[in-house]
Amino acid sequence: NPSLIDRACTQYFPEHFKFVEDLLINKIRKDPIAGYIILLDEMRGFNEKVESLAYVGMKECYTAFVKQVLFVIKRQLDQTELIKGVLPIISQIRPGDRTIYADVFSPTIRPNFTLTRYMLKPPENAELLEQYKLAGDIDVEIFKMQGSTENYYHIIPPEFRLPEDEYMALGPARRIMLSYKPTTTSFTTQTREYFERVGSDLIATVAKEQGLQLGHEAIAKLAKILTRYTTGMGILEILLTDPKIQDVFINAPIGEHPIRIMHADFEECVSNLIPTKEDAESMAARFRLESGRPLDEAEPVLDTSVTTAEGRARVAAITRSLSPQGLAFAFRRHRSEPWTFPLFIQNKMINSLAAGLLWFVIDGGRSIIYAGPRASGKTSLLGATIPEIMRKYRIITVEDTLELPVDEYRDLGYNILSLKVQSVITKLESEIPADEGIRTALRLGDSCLIIGEVRSREARALYEAMRVGALSNVVAGTIHGDDPYGVWDRVVNDLRVPTTSFKATDLLVMPAPIRSADGLHRYRRLVTITEVGKKWQKDPLKENGFMELMKYDAKKDTLEPTKAFLNGESELLMAIGSKVRDWAGDWNAILDNIKLRADIKQATVDLAKKSGNNRILEADFIGRGNDAFHLISESVSKELGAFDNKEIYKRWMDWAKSEAKNVR
Repeated sequence: NPSLIDRACTQYFPEHFKFVEDLLINKIRKDPIAGYIILLDEMRGFNEKVESLAYVGMKECYTAFVKQVLFVIKRQLDQTELIKGVLPIISQIRPGDRTIYADVFSPTIRPNFTLTRYMLKPPENAELLEQYKLAGDIDVEIFKMQGSTENYYHIIPPEFRLPEDEYMALGPARRIMLSYKPTTTSFTTQTREYFERVGSDLIATVAKEQGLQLGHEAIAKLAKILTRYTTGMGILEILLTDPKIQDVFINAPIGEHPIRIMHADFEECVSNLIPTKEDAESMAARFRLESGRPLDEAEPVLDTSVTTAEGRARVAAITRSLSPQGLAFAFRRHRSEPWTFPLFIQNKMINSLAAGLLWFVIDGGRSIIYAGPRASGKTSLLGATIPEIMRKYRIITVEDTLELPVDEYRDLGYNILSLKVQSVITKLESEIPADEGIRTALRLGDSCLIIGEVRSREARALYEAMRVGALSNVVAGTIHGDDPYGVWDRVVNDLRVPTTSFKATDLLVMPAPIRSADGLHRYRRLVTITEVGKKWQKDPLKENGFMELMKYDAKKDTLEPTKAFLNGESELLMAIGSKVRDWAGDWNAILDNIKLRADIKQATVDLAKKSGNNRILEADFIGRGNDAFHLISESVSKELGAFDNKEIYKRWMDWAKSEAKNVR
């Protein structure tokens, strides 16, 4: 009875109410574990005193005080994670000994010039799986946590290990640097270099004023860090530095959970990085500025892309009202350099015969749809299509979120133009709808057409483009789908493309994630290359409108050619060959050319492995190698009056071995 405690019982223990006040206001706030131990001692003392009391009224008062005051406080403390964690060893802890907190808490540290917090120590009893360095000065460790299917990604950036004098130089330099924010919405390599030079001068000046002795290397290192945390993307840049990171997830509510990542080797991982709300607001403002698209409660979704000094990523950001707890982000990291077919061969996603077949179809100017589930590698395959196109052809890309490495291909000498169209989600009125963008691309002249994700009504325009472009230049795009019939069903029934228009698709190329038996590991593989026939009317599955040319064999972990492919039953390949004088009507000649291309792709991979130089697998060498193949084929044809595959291969190998020596 609280009234009993407040009035009648106060005369028996007035000092104990002061004890409760001091316990709640001072002791528990300053040292909750010590406060809990003191509370237990007080309850023990009260219980002992109750046993010795003879007067019934006083006994009831003491009992009520324990049950209605002390026990209530104890019950609340017992529910906290802190007390739960120390309860098994509570008898061994001395009040005032704060060393226990070092065992209970994993410290989070935030240098004064950053917003993101770092957990310093990895989990206890965790098993180290791998460790490596990034950019020479960033340490990464991967741990296996006990009792968890998630691994632990522990990253220590260089700014975390700076000596005190370097910290002292960074703080004032950052405050000055913030007044030099870019006035443009783009952040080019040249802009970054400019701010690094400004940062170097600032740090040198601050160090001189404070009497700090900093060498040239230290100043350059600090300038790089300063640029990252002022005009750069902060912690996101560090994560994008790791080529093994595929996805980065920052969940709402920001600040309560660590960043999670998808690692190429260790799958889902929880990291030691905890972003703050200031981090999230800063990133959201940056994405709004660079994309020109809104992100607020009226438009709670933003699709865009981000490019940093270390990599590129597609960004999906959400906020209220879609996300009740505020901002959240998902980043799909793209390789800093374009993917190529030989790189996929090296990673076992495809084999050389599949690469040769795709190269042959691309050269034949046909339409290709890359279809598969999310994160299967569709966009990467689409990007790898570009270096297989001869550089003499003009290429137009159409995307709502810029993911394809257009700038890199332009630097490599490709004649390429990028069109950005309206997002199917945000539908910003100032942007051109996707279907109009595709039709505009058709009016820009004879070009190869590379279209990003097909999601909505632009599907009709895509198939219009396929009909127009299929007989001249390659048309390629991506779409979600699990199998050839699923793609047809989505295109016809969901996207409302007439079923006969689907015949404009020549080839369906389908990557998919393959999981291990334990469910803990995942591998990307091309599972089927399927030709779409032209002689069906309503249902391609019932009317045998699909012909598999290559199919994934799970036991061999590779694509295997089908009998239909090897026996020359493909109308598509025969149609491509019919336009070449030396191949017309000769399936063996067509197959030999596909195998020649496959041998060249495999030779490229073998050459890189033998020389230990993986730069040979990059887009620059692949593009030049493809050009050399066509020039050598032309030369051999003129000299010998026919395509001599052995001679072409021999001359190409001579060229490749010579050129590979100069690849750096």
